[in-house]
Amino acid sequence: MTSGGVEFALLLLHHAHGFMYKLLFFVTFCNFHTLAVNELLNRCLDAKYHKTKPGVEDELHEMCSPWKDHACCTKNTSHLIPNGQMYHLNFDHCAHIKNMSDNCKRHFTQDLCFYECEPNLGPWMLKVNMKHRKERAFEVPLCAADCDEWFSACRNDYTCAANWVRNLTTKNGRMHCPPTSECKTFKEIYKNSSNFCEQVWDHSWKYTPNEQPCMRIWFDGVAGNPNRKVAEFKIREQAWRAAAGSLSQTLVAMVLTIVVTITIEKIY
Repeated sequence: MTSGGVEFALLLLHHAHGFMYKLLFFVTFCNFHTLAVNELLNRCLDAKYHKTKPGVEDELHEMCSPWKDHACCTKNTSHLIPNGQMYHLNFDHCAHIKNMSDNCKRHFTQDLCFYECEPNLGPWMLKVNMKHRKERAFEVPLCAADCDEWFSACRNDYTCAANWVRNLTTKNGRMHCPPTSECKTFKEIYKNSSNFCEQVWDHSWKYTPNEQPCMRIWFDGVAGNPNRKVAEFKIREQAWRAAAGSLSQTLVAMVLTIVVTITIEKIY
C-alpha cells in the first residue's frame, strides 16, 4: 500500500468509525448473547439431587409447586425438602435452648425449593469440587422483600454459626454446632437481614433492592417464573461486557495494523 493509500484508509476509517463501531459492537453483542442464552438459560446445577435438564413435574410438594412447569427438581426430591432429609440439615441445632419455629422453617424450606428447582441460575453458577455438587450458585440477587421477610420470621430463633456451610459440623449424618460455639438468636448473630441472607449459605445470595433485577423465592407460578427475566437481564449484561472487551481488542489490533503499515511505508 502506498503512503497515499494509507492516508486514504485512515481518512475512511475516521469517517466510518462511528458506524463501524456500532455495527461491530452490535454483531459482537448478538454473538455473545446467543452463546450465553444457549449455555446459561434452562440449566440445572450439577449437584446430587438435581436433574440434568429442567422439565415438567406435576406432583411436586406444595411448597415447590411454583416450579412445576419447568423444574430442576423431581417429585421425590421436593418431598424430601420439608422433612429436612437433605445435606445433613438440622434446623434444630440449638434444640437445647429452643427448636426452630415453624415459620422460620417454612422460609428455609422455600429457600431449598428454590435451590433444588430453579432453572435460571446459569449466570451465577461457579464450578466447585465438593462431595455433593460440582457447581454452586454465587451471589444470586435476592429481592430485599423476600430476604427481609425471611429474617423477620427467624430473628428470634437460635443458631450458633453465621455461615452454616463452613462453620457447622456434621456428626452422625446431621449438622451440629462446633464444641466451642454458643447459641444466640439470629438477630444477635446477623444483626440485619442482608448479613443473614448473604452469610447463612456462604454467599449464595446477594441482598438486592427490590427496584433492581432480583430473584424471588416466593411466587405462585400462575403467571410463570419471574426469575427467568432476571437471568435474561444478567445474560444481556454479561454479553454487553464481553462484547465491549472483545471489540476493544479488535480496534486495538486494527490501529496497530495501520501503524505498522505506515511505519513500513516510511521505511521503504
